[in-house]
Amino acid sequence: MPRLLPAISLIFCTLGSGAALASQRCEVPLADWQPRAAVEKILEAKGWRVTRIRTKDGCYRVKATNDKGERYEGTLDPATLRVVKEEIERD
Repeated sequence: MPRLLPAISLIFCTLGSGAALASQRCEVPLADWQPRAAVEKILEAKGWRVTRIRTKDGCYRVKATNDKGERYEGTLDPATLRVVKEEIERD
């Protein structure tokens, strides 16, 4: 049993760190953020109509729709405007 203790501890540490690594936080100083207009411009170029832009956990959170009726929810890095997380709901 004493030999299993280090292995069990390692498993619990690994499982606990996975949740921390999976977080959707953007660690970007406010001075490096691109403007909301740039977010709208990028999404409109993809054919999306932005319905809401807000900030959460240091990221841009966006809701948009397209002409097919699909709803988009995405998280973008505010400095690079790279999509961190994306969900498309089709009707």
